[in-house]
Amino acid sequence: MSMYIDTGWASLNKHGEELCGDNVELVRTEDSVMAVLADGLGSGVKANILSKMTAKIIATMLEKGASLEEVVDTVSKTLPVCQKRNIAYSTFTIVQVKQSGETYIVEFDNPRVFYFREGDLVKTDARESEVCGKRIKETHLWLQPGDVLVVVSDGIIHAGVGEVLNLGWQWDNVAEYLQQIALVKEGDDAPRLSRWLLDACDQLYAGKPGDDATVLSLLIRRPRLATVAVGPPKNREDDPVLVREILAAPGKKVICGGTTGTIVARALGREIEADLEHFNPALPPTGRLEGIDLVTEGIITLSKVAEYLKTIHASKDLPQGFNGAVDLAKVLLESDEIRFLVGRAINPAHQNPSLPIHFGLKMQMVAEITEILKGLGKQVEVQYL
Repeated sequence: MSMYIDTGWASLNKHGEELCGDNVELVRTEDSVMAVLADGLGSGVKANILSKMTAKIIATMLEKGASLEEVVDTVSKTLPVCQKRNIAYSTFTIVQVKQSGETYIVEFDNPRVFYFREGDLVKTDARESEVCGKRIKETHLWLQPGDVLVVVSDGIIHAGVGEVLNLGWQWDNVAEYLQQIALVKEGDDAPRLSRWLLDACDQLYAGKPGDDATVLSLLIRRPRLATVAVGPPKNREDDPVLVREILAAPGKKVICGGTTGTIVARALGREIEADLEHFNPALPPTGRLEGIDLVTEGIITLSKVAEYLKTIHASKDLPQGFNGAVDLAKVLLESDEIRFLVGRAINPAHQNPSLPIHFGLKMQMVAEITEILKGLGKQVEVQYL
């Protein structure tokens, strides 16, 4: 069963502080996602350093195969207990979700993780044990598409204390609020879910958070797929291969380049219609081809897509208006698994020495976009034809 673990987190700094005392570390591999939320003691620079060290140590050691005992022992020795308060310098929550759905949660002095299935709160049984002198809670779950995990620091459940609410936003109150958010039932946008909960928390603090607050969301769903054909194959006899691959691909189908579009349109017995109704003078127009979700011009559009992706990490932040590069960037940002079919034929028009050098380097442009997408947690495959 193919699953995708969508992740997203957001933080509020304590009022008057430039740095957040919470930190999140994410490690994504081919078969799992591991997330660590650490909450440093106090606030400001010291708390930021302590939580960052804690999250980094835990993520690195677990990724290298260290046991929980080894991890907690190392953290304990690296970050000793505060002598005045007799409490740890940093608390933490660890969540590891495998592609199979097998999930392991470790909690040390952080609020319990919220777990939802089909929008309903699910109670879990945690096993408590003492590891290196610390009381640790461990939970084992089997997740399935549609399940949602929300991890928070204690700044969330203390929101509004002494102001809007006498006792703050208690765990049960947060759980009830989350159940009312449509995103929990839809389970398709982890960053937006985290932001939504954090905005509600900020309102309870009246815009002046009394503590650092962090939300980390993990949404389990079927992967959203996209296939992007860029340029014709090196050998014309491979044109049918390109057509077969793009038409048989599940999910969104995109064609970049006039020649590539012509090859597919000819195989389908159809013509590409230029979308002049929504023409944008800054970029070549997009086209319409039945059976294909998006048809754009090639290298100029790709270069603009790379420019967008360098600064924009969510489709909602893309410029408004009709623009082939925006449309393509949106498809890429809203997909989890992306396959590029890159033809190695050379367009003579792109060899003009008066043109910017990247115009003649189609594969380098695809490689640049690929690296940006991987940095955003996307699974990207490039197939050359």
